[in-house]
Amino acid sequence: MIEQTISDISTLFERSGNDAYFGEPVTQLEHALQCAGLAERAGADDETIIAAFLHDIGHLLPPDMAGGYMDGYGTVDHERLGADYLRQRGFSEKVAQLIEHHVNAKRYLVAKKPEYLARLSEASLKTLEFQGGPMTVDETESFEKNPYFRQILQVRGWDEQAKETGMVLPDPIHYLEKCYNHLESRLS
Repeated sequence: MIEQTISDISTLFERSGNDAYFGEPVTQLEHALQCAGLAERAGADDETIIAAFLHDIGHLLPPDMAGGYMDGYGTVDHERLGADYLRQRGFSEKVAQLIEHHVNAKRYLVAKKPEYLARLSEASLKTLEFQGGPMTVDETESFEKNPYFRQILQVRGWDEQAKETGMVLPDPIHYLEKCYNHLESRLS
């Protein structure tokens, strides 16, 4: 089971990892590796590093799993699709929550910090329209109660930073091994 899950994730990156990361100067795989590397350098725990690595896996899932597309900017609800995909394969609820809410973190930050909106890339601004725009006051208050609120915001920050060209990146195997170890630890 674990071996098949890791193989499936690896295959998703092999098939679509070299695709452009919607409107940004990096590929899907470069973005994932940069995001995970930022988490690792920040001293995040393995679940958070895994979530950073897989936060956009919903964009890599086959088209028949997608509920629609955002005018060339990826899969609608990719965060929920990715989180559900990983939950079904045994990843922890923490990993799933960090992935499922990284878009909500953008909506939250736009609502709470006008300067954040000014820093968003053109592609991120475009996807914000599809993702519901800034949160309402009620939504922000509810989001702040999520037990993983701080880590979700961290993943969002790394997500925004992970768009640099020409970086030396680790082999994806490094993070796939973290995924394997995480799944194995959940069986014991």
